[in-house]
Amino acid sequence: MRIAIGIEYDGTAYNGWQRQQNGTGVQQCVEQALSQVADEPLVVHGAGRTDTGVHASAQVAHFDTDRRRIERGWLLGANSNLPNDISVTWVRPVSDEFHARFSATERRYRYVILNRLVRPALERERAWWVCQALDEKVMHEAAQHLVGSHDFSSFRAALCQAKSPQRIVREISVSRHGDRLNIDIRANAFLHRMVRNITGTLVAVGRGERDGAWVAEVLDRRDRKQAGIAAPAHGLTLVGVGYPAEFGLPSSSRP
Repeated sequence: MRIAIGIEYDGTAYNGWQRQQNGTGVQQCVEQALSQVADEPLVVHGAGRTDTGVHASAQVAHFDTDRRRIERGWLLGANSNLPNDISVTWVRPVSDEFHARFSATERRYRYVILNRLVRPALERERAWWVCQALDEKVMHEAAQHLVGSHDFSSFRAALCQAKSPQRIVREISVSRHGDRLNIDIRANAFLHRMVRNITGTLVAVGRGERDGAWVAEVLDRRDRKQAGIAAPAHGLTLVGVGYPAEFGLPSSSRP
Protein backbone atom coordinates (compact mmCIF):
# COMPACT_ATOMS: atom_id res chain seq x y z
CA MET A 1 0.00 0.00 0.00
CA ARG A 2 1.22 3.49 -0.86
CA ILE A 3 0.32 6.40 1.41
CA ALA A 4 0.76 10.12 0.75
CA ILE A 5 1.16 12.62 3.56
CA GLY A 6 1.31 16.39 3.98
CA ILE A 7 3.97 17.84 6.27
CA GLU A 8 4.73 21.24 7.72
CA TYR A 9 7.94 22.11 9.48
CA ASP A 10 10.07 24.90 10.84
CA GLY A 11 13.43 24.24 9.20
CA THR A 12 15.52 26.28 11.64
CA ALA A 13 17.01 23.31 13.48
CA TYR A 14 17.45 21.03 10.45
CA ASN A 15 19.96 20.45 7.67
CA GLY A 16 17.22 20.62 5.07
CA TRP A 17 14.65 17.99 4.12
CA GLN A 18 16.98 15.25 2.98
CA ARG A 19 18.35 12.52 5.23
CA GLN A 20 21.87 13.40 6.40
CA GLN A 21 24.93 11.41 7.43
CA ASN A 22 26.25 14.37 9.41
CA GLY A 23 23.38 16.36 10.85
CA THR A 24 19.64 15.92 10.96
CA GLY A 25 17.24 16.16 8.03
CA VAL A 26 13.47 16.45 8.35
CA GLN A 27 13.12 13.29 6.25
CA GLN A 28 14.79 11.06 8.81
CA CYS A 29 12.65 12.47 11.64
CA VAL A 30 9.48 11.66 9.68
CA GLU A 31 10.79 8.20 8.80
CA GLN A 32 11.57 7.43 12.44
CA ALA A 33 8.13 8.61 13.58
CA LEU A 34 6.22 6.63 10.97
CA SER A 35 8.39 3.55 11.51
CA GLN A 36 7.29 3.52 15.14
CA VAL A 37 3.65 3.60 14.07
CA ALA A 38 4.21 0.82 11.52
CA ASP A 39 6.50 -1.18 13.81
CA GLU A 40 8.82 -1.66 10.84
CA PRO A 41 11.41 0.51 9.02
CA LEU A 42 9.87 2.87 6.46
CA VAL A 43 11.41 5.04 3.75
CA VAL A 44 9.74 8.37 3.01
CA HIS A 45 10.07 10.13 -0.36
CA GLY A 46 9.52 13.90 -0.43
CA ALA A 47 8.39 16.23 -3.19
CA GLY A 48 11.10 18.84 -2.67
CA ARG A 49 14.57 18.95 -1.12
CA THR A 50 14.39 22.14 0.90
CA ASP A 51 17.75 23.53 2.05
CA THR A 52 19.11 23.99 5.56
CA GLY A 53 16.95 26.50 7.42
CA VAL A 54 14.14 26.54 4.83
CA HIS A 55 10.59 25.91 6.06
CA ALA A 56 7.54 24.15 4.62
CA SER A 57 3.83 24.61 5.15
CA ALA A 58 2.84 22.08 2.49
CA GLN A 59 5.56 19.53 1.84
CA VAL A 60 4.22 16.28 0.34
CA ALA A 61 5.74 12.83 0.76
CA HIS A 62 4.84 9.18 0.35
CA PHE A 63 5.81 5.81 1.77
CA ASP A 64 5.02 2.14 1.09
CA THR A 65 3.90 -0.31 3.76
CA ASP A 66 1.93 -3.51 4.27
CA ARG A 67 0.80 -2.38 7.72
CA ARG A 68 -2.89 -1.54 8.03
CA ARG A 69 -3.71 1.61 9.96
CA ILE A 70 -6.62 4.00 9.59
CA GLU A 71 -5.71 7.50 8.37
CA ARG A 72 -6.28 8.95 11.84
CA GLY A 73 -3.93 6.34 13.28
CA TRP A 74 -1.10 7.27 10.93
CA LEU A 75 -1.71 10.98 11.51
CA LEU A 76 -1.89 11.03 15.30
CA GLY A 77 0.67 8.28 15.71
CA ALA A 78 3.25 10.08 13.59
CA ASN A 79 2.71 13.40 15.34
CA SER A 80 3.02 11.85 18.78
CA ASN A 81 6.53 10.73 17.78
CA LEU A 82 7.64 13.88 15.99
CA PRO A 83 9.37 16.93 17.51
CA ASN A 84 7.24 20.03 17.99
CA ASP A 85 8.65 21.77 14.90
CA ILE A 86 7.46 19.04 12.49
CA SER A 87 3.84 17.99 11.96
CA VAL A 88 2.02 15.65 9.59
CA THR A 89 -1.08 17.56 8.45
CA TRP A 90 -2.97 14.96 6.37
CA VAL A 91 -2.82 11.33 5.25
CA ARG A 92 -4.28 9.77 2.07
CA PRO A 93 -3.95 6.27 0.54
CA VAL A 94 -2.90 6.64 -3.11
CA SER A 95 -2.33 4.42 -6.12
CA ASP A 96 1.05 2.86 -6.79
CA GLU A 97 1.42 5.23 -9.75
CA PHE A 98 1.76 8.19 -7.39
CA HIS A 99 5.23 9.49 -6.55
CA ALA A 100 5.63 12.55 -4.34
CA ARG A 101 8.49 13.91 -6.43
CA PHE A 102 7.94 12.66 -9.97
CA SER A 103 4.14 13.04 -10.08
CA ALA A 104 4.31 16.70 -9.06
CA THR A 105 3.37 19.18 -11.78
CA GLU A 106 4.46 22.32 -9.95
CA ARG A 107 5.95 23.72 -6.75
CA ARG A 108 5.09 26.97 -5.01
CA TYR A 109 7.40 28.96 -2.75
CA ARG A 110 6.98 32.14 -0.75
CA TYR A 111 9.87 34.32 0.36
CA VAL A 112 9.10 36.78 3.16
CA ILE A 113 10.98 40.04 3.68
CA LEU A 114 10.43 42.18 6.76
CA ASN A 115 11.04 45.69 5.46
CA ARG A 116 11.32 48.06 8.40
CA LEU A 117 13.92 49.99 10.36
CA VAL A 118 13.69 47.87 13.50
CA ARG A 119 15.07 44.34 13.55
CA PRO A 120 12.53 41.56 14.24
CA ALA A 121 12.30 39.51 17.39
CA LEU A 122 9.31 37.26 16.67
CA GLU A 123 10.04 36.69 12.96
CA ARG A 124 13.80 36.54 13.10
CA GLU A 125 13.84 32.93 11.81
CA ARG A 126 10.92 33.32 9.36
CA ALA A 127 11.73 36.46 7.38
CA TRP A 128 14.73 38.34 5.94
CA TRP A 129 15.06 41.70 7.64
CA VAL A 130 15.89 44.45 5.14
CA CYS A 131 16.01 47.85 6.78
CA GLN A 132 16.44 49.91 3.59
CA ALA A 133 13.25 51.05 1.85
CA LEU A 134 12.11 48.69 -0.91
CA ASP A 135 9.88 49.57 -3.85
CA GLU A 136 7.71 46.49 -4.22
CA LYS A 137 6.04 47.75 -7.41
CA VAL A 138 9.36 48.06 -9.21
CA MET A 139 10.37 44.64 -7.89
CA HIS A 140 7.14 43.10 -9.17
CA GLU A 141 7.56 44.60 -12.63
CA ALA A 142 11.18 43.44 -12.82
CA ALA A 143 10.19 39.93 -11.74
CA GLN A 144 7.92 39.52 -14.77
CA HIS A 145 11.03 39.12 -16.95
CA LEU A 146 11.40 35.69 -15.34
CA VAL A 147 7.99 34.34 -16.30
CA GLY A 148 8.08 31.62 -18.95
CA SER A 149 10.48 28.86 -19.97
CA HIS A 150 14.11 29.99 -19.55
CA ASP A 151 17.62 28.85 -18.82
CA PHE A 152 17.97 29.89 -15.16
CA SER A 153 21.73 29.33 -14.90
CA SER A 154 22.16 32.85 -13.52
CA PHE A 155 20.04 31.89 -10.51
CA ARG A 156 21.49 28.43 -9.99
CA ALA A 157 23.81 27.47 -7.13
CA ALA A 158 27.25 26.21 -8.08
CA LEU A 159 26.57 22.83 -6.45
CA CYS A 160 23.22 22.33 -8.19
CA GLN A 161 22.91 18.75 -9.45
CA ALA A 162 20.01 19.28 -11.87
CA LYS A 163 20.69 17.89 -15.35
CA SER A 164 19.19 20.95 -17.05
CA PRO A 165 18.94 24.62 -16.01
CA GLN A 166 15.70 24.99 -17.99
CA ARG A 167 12.66 25.70 -15.83
CA ILE A 168 9.18 27.11 -16.43
CA VAL A 169 8.12 29.92 -14.11
CA ARG A 170 4.35 30.14 -14.39
CA GLU A 171 3.79 33.05 -12.04
CA ILE A 172 5.79 35.39 -9.82
CA SER A 173 4.55 38.31 -7.75
CA VAL A 174 5.86 40.78 -5.21
CA SER A 175 3.28 42.23 -2.84
CA ARG A 176 3.39 44.41 0.27
CA HIS A 177 1.34 43.88 3.41
CA GLY A 178 2.37 46.64 5.80
CA ASP A 179 6.08 46.17 6.49
CA ARG A 180 6.01 42.64 5.08
CA LEU A 181 6.87 41.81 1.46
CA ASN A 182 5.88 38.46 -0.02
CA ILE A 183 7.61 37.11 -3.10
CA ASP A 184 5.44 34.29 -4.43
CA ILE A 185 6.75 32.12 -7.24
CA ARG A 186 5.17 29.12 -8.96
CA ALA A 187 7.10 26.88 -11.36
CA ASN A 188 7.19 23.36 -12.70
CA ALA A 189 10.36 22.81 -10.66
CA PHE A 190 13.24 24.79 -9.15
CA LEU A 191 17.01 24.72 -9.28
CA HIS A 192 19.13 24.67 -6.14
CA ARG A 193 18.77 28.07 -4.41
CA MET A 194 16.88 29.48 -7.39
CA VAL A 195 14.26 31.34 -5.32
CA ARG A 196 16.84 32.74 -2.92
CA ASN A 197 19.02 33.98 -5.78
CA ILE A 198 16.04 35.55 -7.53
CA THR A 199 15.03 37.24 -4.27
CA GLY A 200 18.48 38.73 -3.71
CA THR A 201 18.45 40.06 -7.27
CA LEU A 202 15.00 41.63 -6.87
CA VAL A 203 16.01 43.26 -3.59
CA ALA A 204 18.86 45.03 -5.40
CA VAL A 205 16.23 46.43 -7.77
CA GLY A 206 13.92 47.35 -4.91
CA ARG A 207 16.70 49.30 -3.21
CA GLY A 208 17.30 51.28 -6.40
CA GLU A 209 20.77 49.85 -6.92
CA ARG A 210 19.71 48.44 -10.32
CA ASP A 211 16.86 49.06 -12.72
CA GLY A 212 14.25 46.49 -13.64
CA ALA A 213 15.76 45.73 -17.05
CA TRP A 214 18.85 44.41 -15.27
CA VAL A 215 16.92 41.30 -14.25
CA ALA A 216 16.38 40.41 -17.92
CA GLU A 217 20.07 41.03 -18.62
CA VAL A 218 21.11 38.75 -15.76
CA LEU A 219 18.80 36.02 -17.03
CA ASP A 220 20.21 36.26 -20.56
CA ARG A 221 23.84 36.08 -19.40
CA ARG A 222 23.37 32.65 -17.80
CA ASP A 223 26.10 33.41 -15.29
CA ARG A 224 25.50 33.19 -11.53
CA LYS A 225 28.18 35.84 -10.90
CA GLN A 226 26.02 38.43 -12.69
CA ALA A 227 23.04 38.10 -10.31
CA GLY A 228 22.46 39.48 -6.83
CA ILE A 229 23.31 37.86 -3.52
CA ALA A 230 21.51 34.77 -2.27
CA ALA A 231 18.82 35.77 0.20
CA PRO A 232 19.06 34.01 3.60
CA ALA A 233 17.42 30.60 3.84
CA HIS A 234 15.17 31.41 6.80
CA GLY A 235 12.83 33.66 4.79
CA LEU A 236 11.83 30.86 2.41
CA THR A 237 8.88 28.48 2.76
CA LEU A 238 7.61 25.72 0.48
CA VAL A 239 3.89 26.55 0.41
CA GLY A 240 2.52 24.09 -2.12
CA VAL A 241 3.13 21.14 -4.41
CA GLY A 242 0.68 20.53 -7.26
CA TYR A 243 -0.52 17.15 -8.50
CA PRO A 244 -3.14 15.95 -11.02
CA ALA A 245 -6.63 15.81 -9.47
CA GLU A 246 -6.83 12.08 -10.22
CA PHE A 247 -4.69 11.31 -7.17
CA GLY A 248 -7.35 12.76 -4.85
CA LEU A 249 -5.04 14.80 -2.64
CA PRO A 250 -6.22 17.85 -0.64
CA SER A 251 -6.97 20.99 -2.67
CA SER A 252 -3.77 22.68 -1.44
CA SER A 253 -1.86 20.02 -3.42
CA ARG A 254 -3.51 20.74 -6.76
CA PRO A 255 -2.31 23.25 -9.39
